[in-house]
Amino acid sequence: MDDQPKKMEIIWAPWRMAYIKPNDSETNETDKITEKDSLNQKELSILPGGEKDCFLCQAAADCSEHDGERFVIGRTERTISVLNRYPYNNGHLLVAPKRHIARLDLLTPEEWLELSEELTFWTTRIERIMNSDGFNVGLNLGRVAGAGLPGHLHWHIVPRWNGDTNFFTTIGSTKAIPQSLEALWSVLKR
Repeated sequence: MDDQPKKMEIIWAPWRMAYIKPNDSETNETDKITEKDSLNQKELSILPGGEKDCFLCQAAADCSEHDGERFVIGRTERTISVLNRYPYNNGHLLVAPKRHIARLDLLTPEEWLELSEELTFWTTRIERIMNSDGFNVGLNLGRVAGAGLPGHLHWHIVPRWNGDTNFFTTIGSTKAIPQSLEALWSVLKR
């Protein structure tokens, strides 16, 4: 008998938005998550100290005309906010410093302030737009702590709703995401 916990599977089901938000014009979006070939082949001027293979560094270095393709929803002088491509819940996003750093003690006071302001801004905006009932906001420091990108600090904002854990997630280890990233990006950027 295998004692390993079952990995959570994600099902993209953007057609379900019609049941959640009737008459929503974004329910006809496709659920494809692909980057344009131009983004993959484009030479970026990664910021000093950045990593060319880090998706956050790539997003920070790219011009804002490609924000939709990279799912960047916010930029400040020192931070970048992007939708999580592998969300736990609809609206799951990442807030990160633009600098590629892995330790909290390397953040400047200005970066701390902007990160705090962005975390507050996005939780407030998501609550207002998506009617969330609460949030999980967190940071994984190091691979052993669960960081999928341990070299670049980033905070997760995961919107939560009453009843968003049900038999599907509990018994089937499967989660349905009812909105495509493209549709979500459009809603949050408005």
